[in-house]
Amino acid sequence: MRTLMKQLIAVAAIAMLGTSMQAQDKMSGGKESTVMVGGEAMYPMKNIVENAVNSKDHTTLVAAVKAAGLVETLQGKGPFTVLAPTNNAFAALPAGTVDGLLKPEAKPALTSVLTYHVLAGSYDMKALKAAIQKAGGKVKMKTVEGKELTFMMNGPNNIQVMDTKGGVANISTYDVMQSNGVIHVIDRVLLP
Repeated sequence: MRTLMKQLIAVAAIAMLGTSMQAQDKMSGGKESTVMVGGEAMYPMKNIVENAVNSKDHTTLVAAVKAAGLVETLQGKGPFTVLAPTNNAFAALPAGTVDGLLKPEAKPALTSVLTYHVLAGSYDMKALKAAIQKAGGKVKMKTVEGKELTFMMNGPNNIQVMDTKGGVANISTYDVMQSNGVIHVIDRVLLP
């Protein structure tokens, strides 16, 4: 009788744990857990802009998104895949480039550069790897800007992205899940 009682208690505990995990999963939208970017947690139930503004590594990107008037778009339903250059990536551009792009008269050029970092659809690392493998080692994907980026493997767990000018960025942080897509952090600004 005691053995049966212990088994029933164990079954009840497992059922309660499963219910608790399902409730937590529903609260997070059923998506991946938080990822740390720029010293801050990125929450999957928040949208791309809501998370990006908290990353200390992406203050230049956030300023550029605001200057280009893309905040509302990136808060939209999506889904979007955003390749998010770090502050260091922007700092590596030739002197004066960022300041020039942030001027009101440069808004069309800034918008072009930023939308070149966005894909329509949600492509996590697994989806990108599958597309690269299916294409035989490299895959071209059209950006929201209209031009293509080339994605390729660099080892078993690193994806590189090449722009139309031959510049190559590494994805340093993958699968930062958002309520309206996914962010991958990159170490270089890509140019259309």
